[in-house]
Amino acid sequence: MSNVLLPAVFTVFAWWISTGVIIWLNRLPRATYRLTFTLASWLAVLAFWGLAASRNLTDAAGAYCAFSCALLVWAWQEIAFLLGYVTGPRRVDLPVGARGWRRAGFALQVVLHHEIALLVLGLGVFLATASGSNRVGLCTYLIFWVMRQSAKLNVFLGVRNLSETFLPAHLRYLPTYFQRKPINPLFPVVVTLATAAAMAGWEFAWTHRADEAQAVAAALASMLLSLAVLEHWFMVLPIPFERLWQWGIGRRGARSARAGLGMEVT
Repeated sequence: MSNVLLPAVFTVFAWWISTGVIIWLNRLPRATYRLTFTLASWLAVLAFWGLAASRNLTDAAGAYCAFSCALLVWAWQEIAFLLGYVTGPRRVDLPVGARGWRRAGFALQVVLHHEIALLVLGLGVFLATASGSNRVGLCTYLIFWVMRQSAKLNVFLGVRNLSETFLPAHLRYLPTYFQRKPINPLFPVVVTLATAAAMAGWEFAWTHRADEAQAVAAALASMLLSLAVLEHWFMVLPIPFERLWQWGIGRRGARSARAGLGMEVT
């Protein structure tokens, strides 16, 4: 049982602490951004080295190492985006009256460089692990990427909570490209498919719990996917989920975010 429980707890802790640290770093004065980005970049380099070094480790240690390294690679792009270093060529509010494909085109321009970076990083993860038998790192990155694309599409199509709380001041133009609605047609489809995949992963982890390596790998991936589903529910449920990272947001950030909750795009 510990082969399933321990990696699940590890994933929850890594998700919670890494999210909070990234939020906290982006709340620091802009004078700290260059140092933050430099340190994050070095960690990303070390993460790619770790992915390559563990690509043939098929035991539990290899699974934990690959998962952690993929998380650090993903953290780099989160930091680069929130610092405003890797976003897109468009950095202004959505023009009034923009609708349909015109609105979609503007929205793509806002995150174009970010999307390219995600693809380049994904290619890097693939190349670092392609010649090995440890697929945990690649699987971890793919879960992050697929569920993040889903989250972006959902806030574009319309959800209740737009997560303005987590945006620094220099990115406050982003919510003008979102829509606030109770729910949208894509949401139940994505959540259903992701939940089914997570359940299949948990079943595999449990039935293979005697095999430490397989159980740990499956539990890490299944818990990450389960957390991604939970984050999707955060987008539509009327609950103050940002309190999970209040220590990273800070009181000033929470107050400014609450003041902006009335922003909507119709």
